[in-house]
Amino acid sequence: MLSLKLPRLFSINQVPKVFHEHSIIFGYRHPRSTATDCLFSLFQLTNETVNIWTHFLPTWYFLWNLLALSYTLDFWNEAYTWPLLVYMLSSCIYPFTSSCAHTFSSMSTRARHICFFFDYGALSLYSLGSATVYAAYIMPDQWINSIFHKWFVPAAVFNTVVCTGLSCYSRSPEQDQPNLSKVLRIVAFAYPYLFDNIPLFYRLFLCSGEGCAHNETIPIHYRHVALAFLTCFLFATHLPERLAPGRFDYIGHSHQLFHICAIIGTHFQMKAIIMDMSSRHAWLTLHAPLPSFVDTIGAVGFSLLLNLLIIALFSLALYWTPKLPERKYEWVNEKFKID
Repeated sequence: MLSLKLPRLFSINQVPKVFHEHSIIFGYRHPRSTATDCLFSLFQLTNETVNIWTHFLPTWYFLWNLLALSYTLDFWNEAYTWPLLVYMLSSCIYPFTSSCAHTFSSMSTRARHICFFFDYGALSLYSLGSATVYAAYIMPDQWINSIFHKWFVPAAVFNTVVCTGLSCYSRSPEQDQPNLSKVLRIVAFAYPYLFDNIPLFYRLFLCSGEGCAHNETIPIHYRHVALAFLTCFLFATHLPERLAPGRFDYIGHSHQLFHICAIIGTHFQMKAIIMDMSSRHAWLTLHAPLPSFVDTIGAVGFSLLLNLLIIALFSLALYWTPKLPERKYEWVNEKFKID
């Protein structure tokens, strides 16, 4: 009778420090898993399984939304829709890249770093996608054609470089200075998010009277903002697992909750953007210039090249780093050998 033997799992004391997750004690995969082992782990309950599926499944939901929109909108010929196309593509890319990063991050120490370099780069592109649609559809009426409006997308392109570079660098001090690493990573992602949402925050919290673009999307925008801050809170605090280490290793730890909140937040963001795009179409086409290729598809293409260059440089640096003493490697190989 045929039987499938799933890869063995380890405790935190049996894997190198680079694989340690805060307050997660059990459920670690072999730190030198094969690609096949990583794929098998999709159907085995480990401390990464829910992380993988909470981003892999939403990828197809967002892709389905993109395909549905492609039947009602003329992405090819109508420039007004280009910012939405860029945003929808980035919303499909970031959860898929994250799910791949979590799937294959246990193949080796270097593979783990490189996987998450790509994860950070995808999040940077998503922040640019958000900035692109915010410039096109979310900007308050009174800010249209201002200096801030004209330079909003170029500034967001620069922010992707900062975000990817700083987040990739944050993995360098991770073992010796984990608190510094965490702060750098939070800053790397909070900074572009806060910048992208300046027009929205103004509409929601500061603007009054005419020119604020107050409409039926406001309650949905509030939900997106609330979930975004909850996502950041979960990422920064490691709750609830830090209150009971070992109790949330497989189900319910902060990274899983952070993934779920991020996806639901993106859903509400997407819904509000599409509603703003539709309800403000007549006014925006009359008072604002049509989105250009340079500020939409061109900006994302340029940022993609910059991000890939940053990822390549940090990845190459991993191979320039001196190896651990050979004796220690022999001990590690023996300790993590699967029976």
